[in-house]
Amino acid sequence: MSSCPGPLSKSVLEALAEARKKSVLPIRLVENELREVAKDAYGDEFDGVVLNTCESALRVAFETLMAPPIMARGSTYRARFIAPYTADDEFMAAYGRPFPPKYKNLWIDRSVSAGELGVEAKALANLDALIVRLVGARYEAHGINLNTCSLLADVDPMISASKIEEIALRHIDSLAGFETIGQDIPGYGYGAKDSDGVPTLQRLIGELAEKYDLPYIVDAAVGVPVIGTHPKDVHASVMMWSMDKLGHTITSGLLVGREEEMVVMRKSLGLHGERTGSVSSHGKAISSFADPGRDAVIGIITLLRNLLDDPRIITDPLDKMHKITVDEFSKLEPSRLRDGLLITKSYHCGSIEINYQHTWKQDKFGIPISSTEDAFTDTDLIGYALSEMGINPPSAANADILITPGLGDLDDDGKLIEENTRMAVRGLVRAIEIVCKYAGVT
Repeated sequence: MSSCPGPLSKSVLEALAEARKKSVLPIRLVENELREVAKDAYGDEFDGVVLNTCESALRVAFETLMAPPIMARGSTYRARFIAPYTADDEFMAAYGRPFPPKYKNLWIDRSVSAGELGVEAKALANLDALIVRLVGARYEAHGINLNTCSLLADVDPMISASKIEEIALRHIDSLAGFETIGQDIPGYGYGAKDSDGVPTLQRLIGELAEKYDLPYIVDAAVGVPVIGTHPKDVHASVMMWSMDKLGHTITSGLLVGREEEMVVMRKSLGLHGERTGSVSSHGKAISSFADPGRDAVIGIITLLRNLLDDPRIITDPLDKMHKITVDEFSKLEPSRLRDGLLITKSYHCGSIEINYQHTWKQDKFGIPISSTEDAFTDTDLIGYALSEMGINPPSAANADILITPGLGDLDDDGKLIEENTRMAVRGLVRAIEIVCKYAGVT
């Protein structure tokens, strides 16, 4: 995660060292090279830019595609976007004020409680987030902090999409777009996929956006470009990735979208045309705060080319980690907890998901669930136990644990160190057993 990014890969370090040999290297030339690589990866109808973080990419996308205009006479009108009630949805939905009002405390319950100095300050002027509960999801209070958790392993994509369209039509006069988190795993509500592996609910939401001629923003921050879901597969206007996570590059965000939408975002970033009329530039604009610097762009170019040449740099370590994870969790006690696990390998997310929502069944307590707020306040007991063991804890909230290769379990060439990986996963299993024991579950 961005609070504990992976080390720079060997290939990125080598590319940066090579770039420093050049006495003059204008960033505009590097950005043009990035655009060429993005088109190689996604097609000529798409374009790409790099920003200093994935959060900046979200800000620019919401500001340019969904926020009401501030020019022209009279008061600015209000606009609204659809925000499915999922895990981590505050990262996107907080760009608007929650509607209905009963959700106005949601961001505090789901992320850092810093009020207007934190997540809430992201809200753009005259923009509302229409919170839509997904059908089949459970929204229950759990954790030491006792905050609402989204339990999403049983989301019904077809009925949920119908409900989303119903809400959209109810607010159609002010509707400005749709957004979703970009994961493709059960714990985020997107486990149901079509025959091509595309998350069904994301595709249906994208089709709704096209039907009503509105933008669709997909935040694939915890993911890998190129080998994951293509924006075209889910009819997304734009997608973005956090490149300091699984990409092992300098802290930065990659934004890829259809050219029509990307033109306005490139202008916002000062990258689209100077006064002389050139196609590309590197100047000042409203979103110049998101400038990533030249080295970040070089790092992402290197990663994209590596993924195009050989996606096994991501898939091979994941394949081995998945095998180890299944093996170690087969030893989890008691056995009834094992029966409720969903272990999913996702190339798109670059992660192994361990979802334990279904350990809570038949009126029996399952593995204790932590809220997102617990993760921020160090009251996620499984993560705390791992820290005491000397193992850096993974993301764990809403009955969902994501483990990824990259911190102490990859060598300099990106190959999985199986001994370290097995020890870390074994530690996770033991941490769960310890917490269950003292919670009275076992």
